[in-house]
Amino acid sequence: MKTRTATAPAINIGISAEDREKIAHGLSALLADSYTLYLMTHNFHWNVTGPMFNTLHLMFMAQYSEQWTALDVIAERIRALGHPAPGTYREFSRLASIAEVEGVPRAVEMIRHLVAAQEATARTARELLPVVTAANDQPTTDLLTQRLEVHEKTAWMLRSLLED
Repeated sequence: MKTRTATAPAINIGISAEDREKIAHGLSALLADSYTLYLMTHNFHWNVTGPMFNTLHLMFMAQYSEQWTALDVIAERIRALGHPAPGTYREFSRLASIAEVEGVPRAVEMIRHLVAAQEATARTARELLPVVTAANDQPTTDLLTQRLEVHEKTAWMLRSLLED
């Protein structure tokens, strides 16, 4: 008796395999930056101290919670394009443009690190826009636009805490 193995049909969504690979690679970098930002924000939530404790503790929780949800959206888009989503610290470290923060910085330095990480994540998303536009990939364009709005607004809000 012959055993049959099921194979999935080829992806045919109107985006070439080459473009899907480029987009998945760019989204993988965005996922790595997003995960690094998530982890940094959660770390700071746990470890913030000082006169702004309550404000920052709550703000960081709202930010890492939003970021956590975004990770799934980005990873699922990579999968929808037919590629595996990175999911290890090693892969994230290799792909991310954001460096880990050593130790526990003071509250104001946490804010500075988060502004830089939010802006870096926005840059990573923005760099992918021309690729998805050329590939006529509206779902990824929408995802990137939403992420840009969140990261730019969050960077502005955090930066505002540093003004006199």
